[in-house]
Amino acid sequence: MTAEKRFHIGAHAFTAPSLAPGLYLVATPIGNLGDVTLRGLETLAAADTIYCEDTRITLRLMERYGLRVPLKALHEHNETALAPGIIADIEAGKAIAVVSDAGMPLISDPGYRLVKACAAAGVPVTSLPGANAVLAAVQLSGLATDSFHFAGFLPSADSERRHALDDLMEFPHTVVAYESPHRLSDCLADIAARDAARPVAVARELTKLHEEIVRGTAAEVHATLTARETIKGECVVVIGGKPAAEAALDDAQIARIIADAAANLPAGKAAQQVSKLTGLPRDEAFARILKLKGSRP
Repeated sequence: MTAEKRFHIGAHAFTAPSLAPGLYLVATPIGNLGDVTLRGLETLAAADTIYCEDTRITLRLMERYGLRVPLKALHEHNETALAPGIIADIEAGKAIAVVSDAGMPLISDPGYRLVKACAAAGVPVTSLPGANAVLAAVQLSGLATDSFHFAGFLPSADSERRHALDDLMEFPHTVVAYESPHRLSDCLADIAARDAARPVAVARELTKLHEEIVRGTAAEVHATLTARETIKGECVVVIGGKPAAEAALDDAQIARIIADAAANLPAGKAAQQVSKLTGLPRDEAFARILKLKGSRP
């Protein structure tokens, strides 16, 4: 007879519902262990095996909530090799959970190759959302949240990071990226060198005891953080989008840009280009381009 799968929250014990066979991607806390979801605990407790980046880190969560499930390592170096065996276990009726050290699996963490293999094999995959450093940092940044670009970890080499920032700082929307505390000062210096007045926020130690959000211009944030002897903890850098050009184009200039775009591009792409170059709302640009093209996209 199979033993009950159980977990506890404080002094209260719970029995986890059984799981259908499949792969379960479970978000784990990014700092505060209290941020795990109830559904996440139920899934981890009921799983036959939990695959994780570092068993020592996941063990802390397991011990906190009384989880007794076998742990196995899954990381970028063994993920491809393990995928066929994991798929075979699921096809044999097992429920397999995947966690990363913190946050959502696959988001700058291992798991993509496994999910891709499961999808190709027709194996069920379920996502259990939860804590995520990217979303928390964007929320706390004070910068626009209606549209943003996640750049993952910035390159560690100076020249590659600067090349990446050349492109990222041209985006009209908010950009968010992970950065090592050891490279943070150099990264902020590179941002300030490109646009000292650009609004920036650095989120550090999110959800932990020493959580901190530093906001200001790129120059101000750089000066604040580099004045410290050391910078500790995981960091998320949030960069405001490039502002629209201050010098307004006159009607004749806008008309020429629209005519050129309409003559050389499909309507959708032309509207996107016109909006970027002139600041016109995309819908308005699209309507004017269709008019020029005789209502044919």
